[in-house]
Amino acid sequence: MKRLALLFVSVVCSLSLFAQDRNPIIPGFHPDPSICRVGDDYYIVNSSFQYFPGVPIYHSRDLMNWEQVGNVLDRESQLPLKDASSWLGIYAPTLRYNNGIYYMITTNVGNGGNFMVTASDPRGPWSEPLWLKQEGIDPSLYFENGKCYMVSNPDNTIMLCQIDAKSGRQLTPSKPLWRGTGGRYPEGPHIYKKDGWYYLLISEGGTELAHRLTIARSRSIEGPYEANPKNPLLTHCSMAGQSNQIQGTGHGDFVQTKDGRWWLVFLAYRNFEGSYHHLGRETYIAPVEWRQGDWPVVNNGQPVDTLRVSQQRHIRTTFDRPLGPEWVYIQNPDSAMYQQTNGKLRLLGVPNGLSEDRRPTFVGRRQESAVFTAETRLDFENSAAGDEAGLTVYQISNGHIDFCLHPARQSMTVALKVRVKSLDAVTKSVNIPNTCCSLRVRSDGRMYYFDYSLDGRNYKELDRVDCALVSTEVVGGFTGVVLGMYAKKDGKNVGKSDSRADFDYFDYQEQ
Repeated sequence: MKRLALLFVSVVCSLSLFAQDRNPIIPGFHPDPSICRVGDDYYIVNSSFQYFPGVPIYHSRDLMNWEQVGNVLDRESQLPLKDASSWLGIYAPTLRYNNGIYYMITTNVGNGGNFMVTASDPRGPWSEPLWLKQEGIDPSLYFENGKCYMVSNPDNTIMLCQIDAKSGRQLTPSKPLWRGTGGRYPEGPHIYKKDGWYYLLISEGGTELAHRLTIARSRSIEGPYEANPKNPLLTHCSMAGQSNQIQGTGHGDFVQTKDGRWWLVFLAYRNFEGSYHHLGRETYIAPVEWRQGDWPVVNNGQPVDTLRVSQQRHIRTTFDRPLGPEWVYIQNPDSAMYQQTNGKLRLLGVPNGLSEDRRPTFVGRRQESAVFTAETRLDFENSAAGDEAGLTVYQISNGHIDFCLHPARQSMTVALKVRVKSLDAVTKSVNIPNTCCSLRVRSDGRMYYFDYSLDGRNYKELDRVDCALVSTEVVGGFTGVVLGMYAKKDGKNVGKSDSRADFDYFDYQEQ
C-alpha cells in the first residue's frame, strides 16, 4: 500500500512538472480559455473573433496533450459575422456542464450580443443560439440547486442575474457584485464555490502588458464580495515577471482534477525581438494551491516561466477529403467560392481582398509555432491581369504579408506584397515562365522568409520580412497570425471570366 501511495505522489508530481514544461498547452491564436471537466475528460474552448467556424473546442485526458475535436459554432445561423473585423466577433466563451448538458455562453460583438448554446456531446451538434438580455462581454454561468446564474460586465461592473437554462429568459434583475481592484476593463468573470465561500475570479488591466487576474469572495452569491488582500492572483506586469518572454498573463479559469488538485488555465503571449508578439494570445496552465478556507495561490506566487517543448509536428493537408476543424475562414464563407475536386482545392477569386473585412476568398490555419515552414503548390492558369492568388501571413485586414502569383503582360509574376497600416507595397517580384509554382514561407521567430520553386524541389528566396510588422503592437487586433491560401479577382474582370486558383496541398511543419 505504501508503494502505491508513493507511486501516486510520483505520478501527480510528474503531471505538475510536465504540464509546466509543455506551456503553452494550446499554442498560437487561442485566447480566453475556459475549461470544464466531466469525469476523466477535460475540454477547453477559446474565443475566435471574426473567424468561421467559431469557438474551437479541445479535448484532453491529462491536461497536457490537447486535440481539437471540433468548433462549437459551425453554422452561419449560430455565428453571423457580417462586417466583423479582428476587433469584433466572438469574445471570451465559457464552457460549463450541468445534469448531462454542456453549455457554452459567449458574446458576438457586432452581431447580436450575449447568447448561449447547448449540446449533449461537446463534439456537437450544438443548438441554435439562445439570446440573453444582460449585456456586457465575457459572460459566464454558474449552476447551483437547480438554479442557473449568469455573470457579465455591463458598465465595467460584474453583474449577476438568474436565467432560465432552457430558454435563456432572465428571471431576476441584474445585481452588481464587484468592480475589481481598480484596474481598467474588469471582465472575464467566473464564479466557483469552495468551503462555503463563493469565489469571483476576473481579469483586469486590459489584455496587454497590464493584464492580471484578481479574485474576491463572499458567503452569499449576491455579495458583498471582499477582495483578496494579496491580489493580483497572477500577473507578469511586475518586477518578478518583467523580463519574462511570457507576458500579458490573465483571463483564466480554474479546474479541479479527480484527485482534488486545482489548476488554472489562462491566456498569455510570447514576445519576440523585444516587445512584439505576432502569434496571438495562447493558452497556458499553472498549478494552484487552494487550502481549505483560504485564498488560491497560483504557481506558488511565482511567474510562469517555462515554454513549450517543440513537438516538431508535420501536418500535410491534402484536398481529397473535407478540411479538418483547424481550418477557418474570414467571416462567413461563400461556399460556392471553395471547391475540392480531383484532389485539389480550387479557390474562386472575388473582388473583396484581404485588406477589406468583406468576406474574402481565404482559408487558413493558425500559426502555432514561431519556427515553422509552410508550403503549397499553386496553378493559376485560369486568371486574368489584375487577379492574384497565393499564400498569406494574415494578422488583420491592415496587417498581412501576401506571397502571390498574378498575370502581367503575357507572363506570370511571383510577388511579395506587404500591407502594414496605410503602407501597401510590393517589396519584390520576379517573372516566371509558367502558371504553376510552389510557394513556401519559413520563419525563425524573427523573420518570415518567402521562397518559390518552379519544379517543387529547388527553391529561391524572393524576400524576407520582419515578424514584428504583423505583430499586435504594430497592426492591432485581438487575434494572431493565421497562415492561409487566398484568391482575389480584379474588380475590372467581374463578369468577364473566372479567376480560379488550384492548390495541390498545404504542408505545415514545425521545427
